[in-house]
Amino acid sequence: MTTARPDPALNPHLSALATLVKRHAPADGLHATAIPRLVLIRASEPSMPLHALHGPALCIVAQGRKQVLLAEESYVYGPDQCLVASVDLPVTGQVIEATSASPYLCFRLDLEPGQLGDLMMEAQLEAPPAQGMVRGLALGPVGAPLLDATARLVRLLDTPRDIPVLAPLVIREILYRLLSGENSERLRRIAMADSRLESVTRAIHWLKAHYTAPLRIERLARTVHMSPSALHHHFKSVTAMSPLQYQKQLRLQEARRLMLAQAMDAAMAGHSVGYESPSQFSREYSRLFGAPPSRDIARLRESLAAPP
Repeated sequence: MTTARPDPALNPHLSALATLVKRHAPADGLHATAIPRLVLIRASEPSMPLHALHGPALCIVAQGRKQVLLAEESYVYGPDQCLVASVDLPVTGQVIEATSASPYLCFRLDLEPGQLGDLMMEAQLEAPPAQGMVRGLALGPVGAPLLDATARLVRLLDTPRDIPVLAPLVIREILYRLLSGENSERLRRIAMADSRLESVTRAIHWLKAHYTAPLRIERLARTVHMSPSALHHHFKSVTAMSPLQYQKQLRLQEARRLMLAQAMDAAMAGHSVGYESPSQFSREYSRLFGAPPSRDIARLRESLAAPP
């Protein structure tokens, strides 16, 4: 867990980024922008834990503080650090520091591995060592050059006609800063398609496409050209969970969405995502979300209906 406060030398850059995010995210929530893959986020109060599948992305908090849980691991960060995710991961996110006077403000840029690889070769950056695997989620320091580039990207929203020409150039600079910084090993590994990480990524994609089907590790291992033991070891190194635990999170998150958005009852939602036993579904749902399905959904609906 990180509790350090930002380096005072970064304050002008953080202030500029916070001002820009606040202007282009005038209300609480997620705000898609005219710049592809750039999302701005604002919250005026601490949030409930939000369970989601977090894709590859760079997240920089300009103001406030957030906690992200990956399995049993906790990542707490604010303006002193950035969060980098290199693969799709089921996480629980929660804004833990925000007020109406000083809202939580976040910059999120979704990452494309192919673009990282092209830039890495063009810049002649060295590939990471072949041995060892790294977690697919990590915190890293935010330096002034990276903050300056992110602020310039958000500032382009003030001049929309400049976006098609200038935004790709600024995004390339942001990616270059990441590939050259403290998170470089993790990002360079995914950019160069390290064979083991590539296999784990293929396994993740397979699980996302077949999460309702019974999981047979031997079949999944053959699909991604790994032995069952190697798949289990490397999958857990990257995601902090086993393939079965990963599948379980996908199932339960989708069941929750079905009950909330489509008014399915718990038995139907559990069956839809692959559970044959309603009691097993209820137990595992309660373990992940902290309450049985009916109580959890009622609580969610109440929070959504509450006035801002």
